[in-house]
Amino acid sequence: MGQFSRSISAVVLLMLVLLATEMGPVTADGDKICESRSNAFKGLCLRDNNCDIVCKTEGFPNGGCKGFIRKCVCTKPC
Repeated sequence: MGQFSRSISAVVLLMLVLLATEMGPVTADGDKICESRSNAFKGLCLRDNNCDIVCKTEGFPNGGCKGFIRKCVCTKPC
């Protein structure tokens, strides 16, 4: 039972770390960056460059792969 609870604790800690890294970015001058999941990108996001190109066709200035499941997220200044 002790090893099971230790494994659960490790999984919870890993999830907290992953969630903490998913917080929205802030630019150096303090302006916030708004994020939106791409509507046109299909499949698993493996390369930031491909996502960036699709986001530009959707009217966003930037885009990149994000998250554990690797989804294409478009960004712009708020």
